[in-house]
Amino acid sequence: MQPKSDEPATASPAGLSTEEARARLALEGPNELASEKSATFFRSMLDVVAEPMFLLLLGAGALYLVLGSLSDALTLLAFVVVMIGLTLYQKRKTERAVSLLKDLSAPLARVLRNGEECAVPTREIVRGDLVFLREGDRVPADASVVTCTNLRVDESLLTGESVAVDKLPSLGDAPLPPPGSDGQSAVYGGTLVVQGRGLCSVRATGSASAIGRIGVALSATKLEPSALKLEVDQIVRRIALIGAALCVCLVLAYGITQGDYLRGLLAGITLAMAILPEEFPVVLTVFTTLGAFRIAKHQVLARRAETIESLGSATVLCVDKTGTITENRMRIAQLWTVGEVSFDMPADDSCTLPEEVHEVLEYGVLSSQPDSADPMEHAFHKLGQHALAGTEHLHRDYTREQEYPLTRSLLAVSHLFRTANTSGHVVAAKGAPEAIADLCHLDAAGTARVLAHAAELGRSGLRVLAVARADYAPAEHPVNPHDFEFRLLGLVGLEDPVRASVPAAVADFRRAFVRVIMVTGDHVETALAIAKKAGLDVAGGVVTGATLAALSESELARTVKTVNVFARCIPEHKLLLVRSLQSAGEMVAMTGDGVNDAPALKAAQIGVAIGLRGTDVAREAAALVLTTEDFGAIAQAIVLGRRIFENLRKAMSFVLAVHVPIAGMALAPVLLGWR
Repeated sequence: MQPKSDEPATASPAGLSTEEARARLALEGPNELASEKSATFFRSMLDVVAEPMFLLLLGAGALYLVLGSLSDALTLLAFVVVMIGLTLYQKRKTERAVSLLKDLSAPLARVLRNGEECAVPTREIVRGDLVFLREGDRVPADASVVTCTNLRVDESLLTGESVAVDKLPSLGDAPLPPPGSDGQSAVYGGTLVVQGRGLCSVRATGSASAIGRIGVALSATKLEPSALKLEVDQIVRRIALIGAALCVCLVLAYGITQGDYLRGLLAGITLAMAILPEEFPVVLTVFTTLGAFRIAKHQVLARRAETIESLGSATVLCVDKTGTITENRMRIAQLWTVGEVSFDMPADDSCTLPEEVHEVLEYGVLSSQPDSADPMEHAFHKLGQHALAGTEHLHRDYTREQEYPLTRSLLAVSHLFRTANTSGHVVAAKGAPEAIADLCHLDAAGTARVLAHAAELGRSGLRVLAVARADYAPAEHPVNPHDFEFRLLGLVGLEDPVRASVPAAVADFRRAFVRVIMVTGDHVETALAIAKKAGLDVAGGVVTGATLAALSESELARTVKTVNVFARCIPEHKLLLVRSLQSAGEMVAMTGDGVNDAPALKAAQIGVAIGLRGTDVAREAAALVLTTEDFGAIAQAIVLGRRIFENLRKAMSFVLAVHVPIAGMALAPVLLGWR
């Protein structure tokens, strides 16, 4: 039975009982993707053989057998067997993409059952279970947060958002929002806990979860045939019809004029052999295989050889932001102090920080968790170790005595330290600018000044955090961080940097008349700023995924012609965009590396998985895999693809040209009455 979702099924404080969990598991099914029912071997083989190209080879082979040319017949039939085998093997490989989604959840999860914490297999998690999450855990199912402490989750797997998301306790049993929207109180199966801990109530499992819906979309998405394949299939059908008509006419003409229908039949078969271009499948196979070998030298691997010729006709390239245009890491890009000192970090972080901004970084490091998997925390520690080395601003001898976690009313984290060799304490805090302004009790003018500068940094595509400090002497620690006398130090702007090769590659695509569209789960301001840095045409503005989904068919067609930046997109929106571009007659290439990209990668005529660090799901769904992080390799592959495409057209024209005189030689003796 299909698992249910978003129904208030909160367990008691003691969790579900073993009997309740067993009953729900039997009723709603296991917490895993529903396996697609595989076609039988013979059904798959029939589907392959029904293709016009294969029918052409089979027909030619049968005619050679009729004429007694056994060696020619066996040669053609050998090609049929090899090509059917390769096609079936490739089909089996693509089916693995859905099964790989199952590996993204942990084999065991910690849940509360019968009032006790215990480990159960992830597939046995049911709706209503209370699940414990800790740093480093893979979330086993979609759930609402019951309680948490500094819980942060990396959801880039589903959203493409490079920044981990802070989580807060939920306020009720409202339906879970989709990933990438206002999901502060929800966690999603397959995502990774990078900081903190929490207790969550499971709301959706299996195919009803966010990652499960991606699996369903992936299963339902059919591979698009290449343009050349469609063209060749059409030519083959037409030639077959023309050949059959000419054969019938020849048999009748031979029988009527010479009274020998048997010899007329043999002449008709000879004419059919002369007309049928049985070299087409061989030419396609040889050219695409050699083309795959050539582009492999440019670090582009072809998982489906027929995609090589599609590269040459690509007109639109849809790219994912995180990990494709950007490096999928966080770095500190700018430091700003309340004294109006602003410092921009160079791309390689190789510089000496001015003394004025040392304190901002110093307390940013103190307010960050040591050895955290959170990329933002890691960015603070990395820059601190590099820029503050040898100064008095690194405090390895401080002892952290208390932590004040993020709450719904205060989106900031504070750490209280005992300083070395004294009885005094210092408190370091960082968080949302408005939260830190509140913590520092700034007046309206001071708050407006800080928020105005934070907004300016945000429009540059930066994630902005404010940093504050407080000194504290008493031994008894306050319960509320508002009891400290915090002083605002400044702002820190973090970014996921654009790859160095991207602007030049985008310019190459523009010269090749290939339109580049960026599709991301990030916020509108961030998406627009990154698109400008990458060199994309942003004259059409930005459209969100929700807006895209709400458009009528005609509005959608107009939008995809002019807009090159789409933000806050979930997998369904990416798939909708690809389908819309295809409906407009575009040959679509789609890049990506995450699970959220897989349905669109499979639906596009040319799916490109970027880099070996990408997920197996993306690589299995894509037709091409880049073994480098260099975005420019796609441009090189398209140039080669166009050359291969042109050579294929020339080869096909040559084959057809050769068959015309051959057909004439077979037809002339009959028409001229020769015996």
